[in-house]
Order: sequence, then structure tokens, then C-alpha cells
Amino acid sequence: MKQQIESRKPKNFLDYFALSVTTLGVGYLPIMPGTYGSAVGVLIYLGISYLVSVVLVAFTRFSEPLWPFPGIHAQVYAWIHAVILVAFLLFCLLGIWAAGRSTKLFGNKDPQQAIIDEVIGQLIVFLFIPFGLGWFYVLAGFLLFRLFDIWKPYPIDSLQNLPGGIGVCADDILAGVYAGVCLAIVYAVNISMN
Repeated sequence: MKQQIESRKPKNFLDYFALSVTTLGVGYLPIMPGTYGSAVGVLIYLGISYLVSVVLVAFTRFSEPLWPFPGIHAQVYAWIHAVILVAFLLFCLLGIWAAGRSTKLFGNKDPQQAIIDEVIGQLIVFLFIPFGLGWFYVLAGFLLFRLFDIWKPYPIDSLQNLPGGIGVCADDILAGVYAGVCLAIVYAVNISMN
């Protein structure tokens, strides 16, 4: 159940910036904005990974293409993981602030238009496995996150009661952790069977 709060109109640059960060544009789509937000999270993950690969080829000893997944070197895995971790931290800090400011603008403690939380949660999922395992793990990570984000097993649902941007993002952060643990188990079982 969505809890209404008193809304207000955006008044300045920070209000509009907070709305932009909170919705990333796709939050305004009428059907399944959370799923679109998760897809944006996957695209950000893949985009950052691709950019790290391009930079490493341009500025290091790697001469062959590092993309797509097969054949990526261990050093590239480490750099991609580190950059994704930094991106996750930045998205958390900026997203929690923006979501907190946006709740007042939308007049709702957990507005449907807020999808930055899905992006944050989706990024967490992929921190549990090495990059470059293949499209199966990308799809599995996406689906597992959507499952836990919709299902909201204990205590995910109760985290939405936290105030402001923390309440908007905390449930998706924990859903991302649950999904990441499941994805790591799938990965571990898969490599144990080979």
C-alpha cells in the first residue's frame, strides 16, 4: 500500500535534477516501471563493463578485443568489478538523496516512478559473480532480482517503512543481495558440475 504524503511542485534545479535521477526517464512509463528500471540497471552494468574493456585496450598492453564475454583476462575482470563497485556506491549516495527529495515532489513515500532503487539493486546482483560468465548469468541475475523485488520476502517489505530515500532504496538493496546470493549459488553449482 502506497503511503501518501503532502506533495509539492518542483521549484528549482535540484528538484528537477532529483526527479531526473530518481526516474532516469523510464520511471514515467505507465506499465512495469520497476522492470524497466531493472533493465536500465543491466544496461548500465553492461555499458560500464564495455567502457572499462575499451579503456583497458586503449591504455594497456591488451591488444585483442576484450568484448564480448569469452576470453576476458583476469585483470579485466578485476577492473570491471572495481568500477562496478564504485558505480554502485555513487548510485547509492546519489539515488538515496534524489529519492528522498522526490518523495516530497511525488507526494508518496515510495513512488512508482522511482526506479533508481531498481538500478541500485540490479547492480548489487552482479557484484556476487565474476564478470564475463555469459548471457545466461546476466538474464538469471535480472530475473532473480525481479523475483525478489516483487515477492519481497522477510524483511524486504518492512524496509519500505524507513524514512525518505533510505525507505525507497533499502528494500531493493536487500532484494539485490538475496538475488546475488542465489546467483552465486547457481554459479557455484554450475562450475562444480563441470
